[in-house]
Amino acid sequence: MKRKFTSMETLSPTLTVIILLVILALLFDFMNGFHDAANAIATVVSTGVLKPGQAVAMAALFNVLAFFVFSLSVAKTIGKGTIEPSVIDHYVIFGALVGALFWNLVTWYFGIPSSSSHALIGGLIGAAVAKGGTDTLIAGGLYKIISFIVLSPLIGFLLGSLMMLIVSWLFVKSTPSKVDKWFRRLQLVSASVFSLGHGGNDAQKTMAIIWMLLIATGYSKASDAAPPMWVVYSCYAAIGFGTLFGGWRIVKTMGQKITKLKPVGGFCAETGGAATLIFATIFGIPVSTTHTITGAIVGVGSSQKMSAVRWGVAGNIVWAWVLTIPASAFVAAIAWWVGTKVL
Repeated sequence: MKRKFTSMETLSPTLTVIILLVILALLFDFMNGFHDAANAIATVVSTGVLKPGQAVAMAALFNVLAFFVFSLSVAKTIGKGTIEPSVIDHYVIFGALVGALFWNLVTWYFGIPSSSSHALIGGLIGAAVAKGGTDTLIAGGLYKIISFIVLSPLIGFLLGSLMMLIVSWLFVKSTPSKVDKWFRRLQLVSASVFSLGHGGNDAQKTMAIIWMLLIATGYSKASDAAPPMWVVYSCYAAIGFGTLFGGWRIVKTMGQKITKLKPVGGFCAETGGAATLIFATIFGIPVSTTHTITGAIVGVGSSQKMSAVRWGVAGNIVWAWVLTIPASAFVAAIAWWVGTKVL
């Protein structure tokens, strides 16, 4: 039998604490864009199609334009489908955000492409379990998320390699210079669409966290169909600004260290990754843009020849993926305990 937590078990937070937690959530959203900018721009920068400043400006614009394209289905999955609503309070939210921010900062510093999405999920798990044990977790929602840790890079890999094979077949009689000219233009389209999918999926995760906080503290109703519009606007703005600043340490890893990309390869990787993100966002599945585009880049490289992929670099990235949820959960559990003493 699952234990139900009531608001009497924790002190009601002051409005100042709630505002500070919203700011912390938006800081995570900014860091999400900053950390994951490489996912959207690494290929278009490494192939020389756009200068870095132009690339981040384009990616940031399409992050924000996702507001007009996608529903808020991902926010609903995280907001009401990962941990028991009765366990959520400002301490749990604080722990989740600190755990996620910690892992994002560590992986950014070392230039490792990791998932901001799964860092946030790990943070929620760690803080919730620290408060109430494993009974606080909603198995169905977590199974959906965890299954796509494996599925999203595989789908990206398959679509990226399939796109590369189709394009190679279609342009088999074209000269390399003609192919390069065409795909330098087409890569602008593929990078824009990928950025649209990135904004649509990732901004909603922070919306869900703020929504949880507002429901737990009585500033929003659990029966509401969606978070308040000010939350939606601010989250899209925060991830857009984060992308605009760009996490350059990770761009080099994504764009050159895994495999060498030409415009045609960049187009195929971005198109495969974008298709995966858009599918997941439409069906309300929180996926990792990092996992998706990395799988697509590896797919493009391996479709040419297996030795074109630096498998040692790819292996190190996968290890970071494996550690993301447990590492962020561990830090979140500690942060939850600290939060109960200082907030």
